[in-house]
Amino acid sequence: MGTIRKDFKYKLVKNFLTKEEIQLLSIYCEIRHRSNFKDFDEVENNVGDSVFYGDPITDSLMLKYKNKLEKIVNKKLLPTYSFWRMYTNNADLKKHVDRESCEISVTVNISNDGTKWPIFMNNKAFNLSPGDAAIYLGCEVEHWREKFKGDYNAQVFLHYVDAFGKNKNLFMDKRNFWGGSR
Repeated sequence: MGTIRKDFKYKLVKNFLTKEEIQLLSIYCEIRHRSNFKDFDEVENNVGDSVFYGDPITDSLMLKYKNKLEKIVNKKLLPTYSFWRMYTNNADLKKHVDRESCEISVTVNISNDGTKWPIFMNNKAFNLSPGDAAIYLGCEVEHWREKFKGDYNAQVFLHYVDAFGKNKNLFMDKRNFWGGSR
């Protein structure tokens, strides 16, 4: 595997997850969100949003899909971390680029209430249905979401670095084991 194509910045992949994975993750995310009493986004002031770093089920997805992503971006990858969030009414995602552990980033819609809520990448809007993924250069592509007008939207984020690049030392996001925090 060589270098990422020069024209690659982001790509929408329909049906990235299987129907069975979507069904399982939808149920899991709903149960985990409803039973969450401590893991909320207070940094971005989206206090109703459940946030989970390195969740065992999403770390498992990150490991499972590594080979598929390597083919898409034509690059040998090292997984760093996964993250999932249950966005709630009035949540937003400020315009930003990701940290160094996110050279290749994937956002996957798990479930939602039917409200369209695009993610913007370099001023282009992408609407993701459950199971769809946007794959992008997280450290380079500016991305954001405007204020959410719906009730819920569950998203999973999978992050990787170039296996031979300057950030290869960020393998596992410097964690000691999968399914845990730093």
